[in-house]
Amino acid sequence: MATDFKSLLPVIDISPLLVKCDDSHMMEDAAVAEVVEKLDRACRDVGFFYLIGHGISEGLMKKVKEMTHQFFELPYEEKLKIKITPAAGYRGYQRIGLNFTGGKQDMHEAIDCYKEFKREKYGDTGKILEGPNQWPEDPQEYKELMEEYIKLCTDLSRNVLRGISLALGGSPYEFEGKMAGDPFWIVRILGYPGVNQENHIGCGAHTDYGLLSLINQDDDKTALQVRNLAGDWIPVIPIPGSFICNIGDMLKILSNGEYESTLHRVINNSPRYRVCVGFFYETNFDAMVEPLDIFKEKYPGNKTCQENKKVVYGEHLVNKLKTTFANLVEHS
Repeated sequence: MATDFKSLLPVIDISPLLVKCDDSHMMEDAAVAEVVEKLDRACRDVGFFYLIGHGISEGLMKKVKEMTHQFFELPYEEKLKIKITPAAGYRGYQRIGLNFTGGKQDMHEAIDCYKEFKREKYGDTGKILEGPNQWPEDPQEYKELMEEYIKLCTDLSRNVLRGISLALGGSPYEFEGKMAGDPFWIVRILGYPGVNQENHIGCGAHTDYGLLSLINQDDDKTALQVRNLAGDWIPVIPIPGSFICNIGDMLKILSNGEYESTLHRVINNSPRYRVCVGFFYETNFDAMVEPLDIFKEKYPGNKTCQENKKVVYGEHLVNKLKTTFANLVEHS
């Protein structure tokens, strides 16, 4: 569970792990062992950390944000050309105020994207998400840029998760195979209007419900906040070229509650518009998510997690979508 951390989140240079990420004996390397120790401490104490040395160029991360700004600056009618609807598989543009968190309206707009799959792959559960992602034609080449970026984030997330598996005392590959051998992913491309008032809630307090999140936020505005055990909201000040990484609810379950997902929210008190691109690395869509045997053996004390937590990830995601967008047809 998150401690009463007071200030800057842990900063982890992941590069030694990435060099050895395909080596089953990577823990024999002292630099890798140090990274794993830092991951363990960050996941136990905070649930959030800055990720540097991740191999995705700062230029690409910046270009993703610049082109996202260009899209959100378009007239509303242009953005509506890729409007999110149930018929579009809940993929596409959503206007400001359409999203709700904890029953309260969020002041952001977004493009929502999901890993594409063939119709027959997930049966009735996946039917609600069928369809291609809706990418805008303006700015040009945005689709190509984002598809490259998503591939890189997918590879990075898999390798970070190998380090987290080692931190929990497993092999590097505990989460792969039937749990995340064919990982689902979600991308939320978010825009937060600038305001001149306090506590304008861009996104209400929540935990992420997948495995791992990579957040690429504007470098010159502080809006993301993480709650510590004392109940204080700690601002996450951007570090250029870094990702903010946090663990989600599915990882909490798989680790038998050893790592907890941490509450966070977004309040953009800046008068300037802010963008944030969130990549969410998930389990297999059809995975029955429950504590892995190796972690039940290592952490047997958490009976609550063992007895009460067993979910099919895809069903969990679909239920979240139906709740979030209950009024989509009437009000979009």
